[in-house]
Amino acid sequence: MISMVENLSECDLPPLPQKFLTGKRKLTREEILILEKTNFNDDPEWNNVWVDEKGFDMSLFKGNEVRGYLVLGALRSVRLKYHDLVLEEGVYNSCLENIIIGADCVVRNVAYFSNYQLADKVILFNIQEMSCTNHSKFGNGILKEGEGEKNRVWIGVANENDGRAVLPFEGMIPADAFIWSRNRADKELMARFVELTEFGNTKKLDTMGFVGSHTVIKNTTLLKDAKIGENAYIKGAFKLKNITVCSSIDEPSQIGEGVELVNGIVGYGCHVFYQAVAVRFVMGRHCHLKYGARLLNSVLGDNSTVSCCELLNNLIFPFHEQHHNSSFLIAATVCGQSNIASGATIGSNHNSRSPDGEMLAGRGFWPGLCSDFKHNSRFASFVLVSKGSYQNELNITYPFSLVASNGEGTPVTIIPAYWFLYNMYAIARNNSKFQKRDKRLIKVQHIETNPLAPDSIQEVVTALDRLVELTGRYLLEKSDIRAMEAAGSIGTEGLMQVAKDFLHQNPDADFELHDRKCQKKYGATILKPVKAYKEYRKIVKYFAASTLLDYCKTRHIASLNRREIVRISELPLFTKWRNVGGQVIPEKKLDELFTKIKNHGINTWDEVHQYYDRMEESYLTYKIAYAVYLLEFLYSRNICSFTAEIFEDIVSDVTAVSNEMYESAVGTRRKDYDDEFRMITFKSKEEMETVLGTLRDNEFLNEMKPRTEEFNARLAGMFTDLV
Repeated sequence: MISMVENLSECDLPPLPQKFLTGKRKLTREEILILEKTNFNDDPEWNNVWVDEKGFDMSLFKGNEVRGYLVLGALRSVRLKYHDLVLEEGVYNSCLENIIIGADCVVRNVAYFSNYQLADKVILFNIQEMSCTNHSKFGNGILKEGEGEKNRVWIGVANENDGRAVLPFEGMIPADAFIWSRNRADKELMARFVELTEFGNTKKLDTMGFVGSHTVIKNTTLLKDAKIGENAYIKGAFKLKNITVCSSIDEPSQIGEGVELVNGIVGYGCHVFYQAVAVRFVMGRHCHLKYGARLLNSVLGDNSTVSCCELLNNLIFPFHEQHHNSSFLIAATVCGQSNIASGATIGSNHNSRSPDGEMLAGRGFWPGLCSDFKHNSRFASFVLVSKGSYQNELNITYPFSLVASNGEGTPVTIIPAYWFLYNMYAIARNNSKFQKRDKRLIKVQHIETNPLAPDSIQEVVTALDRLVELTGRYLLEKSDIRAMEAAGSIGTEGLMQVAKDFLHQNPDADFELHDRKCQKKYGATILKPVKAYKEYRKIVKYFAASTLLDYCKTRHIASLNRREIVRISELPLFTKWRNVGGQVIPEKKLDELFTKIKNHGINTWDEVHQYYDRMEESYLTYKIAYAVYLLEFLYSRNICSFTAEIFEDIVSDVTAVSNEMYESAVGTRRKDYDDEFRMITFKSKEEMETVLGTLRDNEFLNEMKPRTEEFNARLAGMFTDLV
């Protein structure tokens, strides 16, 4: 219902902040007489206008309607240029209500412009409405005076029923959303997270919209309750409402044609184009949202790209790729370095009476073309799922595996350690690929890009134990083992040892295992368990050895010695790890963080981020102790009692893995050039090489060769002082 307002004071807009009047003056009577000819002011005396003391060109203020106060920075007879847009400084044909304009700005054809502050050298051109209420939060989940909890804007990540909802705030990173969404049973911690979000909020109804310096906004329909950083570029947007757009000279953000953004935070260096829509969201640094993509009730991690498809109720860690119009992701926590293929449908809730299902996928999750899944499902790190319809819930605990459907009502097939057995190029390239794609200049969210890290290695250790357990069950089907168990001469531990011995002593054995825990009702068939067992052990050794090499490098020593082993033994040991928004942190250190928050030792999100920074600084230290623990786990003894033969075995196995990683990476990539079916669309090999390049030109492989040689040379001498 439209109501009548007698004068501007009844509009309940914030008063003029006095700090903006420094260096400003009132208009002279002569200036007022000239301005009245081409402008209208609610105040006939023009006492509501202040101009710059040193630079006010009256000819640059024409065709405007002034309400409330107006503070003008310097206006000079010069032009501002951005790309092909060239406009003369000044304020033209606009309705201005409680506005503060910085020096050297252009405001042209802004039909309704209310309660905003512009920094210097801002261009506003052809905008229908640009206004800000005094209670705006700019997308943050805070409250103002007189507002109740129903006024908060929550983001329902990971679950459609909002059971894991978090409050957005400027500066939020995926790690924050993760610890908030995954610890719901701790009510005290949940309450403290709200207090951290409210920290520094005065609750006063004195908010003004803001546009940073060197920002250009043109041909846009509506900006309401928006805070725009410096050097941003907004063109042809449809609606920007209750949002913050973070932008800087080094990491400028851009928003393009037909975009609609409501209730959210856009991170530094983001690009949002071509009818994309985001509602209740947080976007990390250097994200791309384009081609009609829909991001709803979600947190999207740094360096992610979403095109065409839809994401609903998700928490997405950094380096997420999701393209193609038919891709769909709902109610999931996806731990980054992921790629959702075309036609993938992730999030069917039809197996429940309520949309409360969810999915948790470790980093490196890669579902194949046109694959679909049921909630609830969980996937270990670097799981590749082949094309298919998966009609039952999945619990894939084997990292680096391939999962395949065999049709409805049958076990799925799993090849553990698939990436290392058959696609080494992809896994070897993973680390350098993501490091090169990281365009952030300020890295608030720490990101582990190495596939072999404590989070994935702990899953490898779990998978090893599971393979041994299942092999023991398989051996029980043989009469001699069954007889031994029946006679009581072999217990659970004895059976596990028999299974380990069998796996070690029969490297060419070819049999299948059945893991009933991997799929509801029908379980999974585990292929090539002996090869997987051997590969997993080699992976653990490689991680441990490479971590110890990193330790030697930081200590400036070529070889470990007894003194260094004693020093390592005194380091804190953590065997359980969490991927926290992309950063790998010991689980106990997370518990320590939560205790500090609940005890008011940490009171702001900035302090939480400082804690993450300390964890990153100590990361190598924590990994070193874990590396030694893993070697002791593999050889079932303390490292101090390792023999020369054990150290030689470690060097031999790890060198073999190192060489295999390079040779397999080359071999995997060579197939792209040698396969006769790659040639069928080309007239000749020369044409193919012109189009595709050659194996010799592969930058990654050319860099990998000397790194492999250096690694092997350092590894050869790492244990010489311990033998």
